[in-house]
Amino acid sequence: MTVLAQASKLLRMVSVPRGLIALTALALLAGCKAAPDKFAPECPDLKVIRDAADLSRSRGQGTDVTDRIVDARITGVAGACKDGSKGAINTPLTVTFQATRGPAAEGRTVALPYLVTVVRGGEIIDQQAYTINAAFPPNVDSMSVPGDEVFLVFPASQNGSAADYTIYVSFRLTPEELAYNRRKRR
Repeated sequence: MTVLAQASKLLRMVSVPRGLIALTALALLAGCKAAPDKFAPECPDLKVIRDAADLSRSRGQGTDVTDRIVDARITGVAGACKDGSKGAINTPLTVTFQATRGPAAEGRTVALPYLVTVVRGGEIIDQQAYTINAAFPPNVDSMSVPGDEVFLVFPASQNGSAADYTIYVSFRLTPEELAYNRRKRR
């Protein structure tokens, strides 16, 4: 699958504006430039886990809007593949979020916990937990939040390539938060 097709597929999964699809595709293509005598490296597939793409965190067991600490959504995942050293493919990855600070938030900074999981052949190879702190300026309660760049390295040899892997991105949810997301989707 081409990088452009991967970008288009990924962005359709997270429902973003059409203009952002073209910009993200161009960014992905820029990261996969090949030398004149080499092919671009194959990239892992990028996926956002639909049931865990939203985070609605409340104070205690509260269900009222006044108990809401944060509502957030994963709005984009940008990645690129670059030849690394000694048969490796380097894949820098950045996750972008849309966050809305709720009335129960204490202070102007809200933590957004997320996971980057690497799978090969149905088996989890690696999973790393990250937290990005959304710092809301005064009089701003909703904003786009870029995550820190995550660097992944994949082996590339005659026996396999980076395309053999899938990268899943999701929020790190409690069982109750996951059940809430699933109820919302019905």
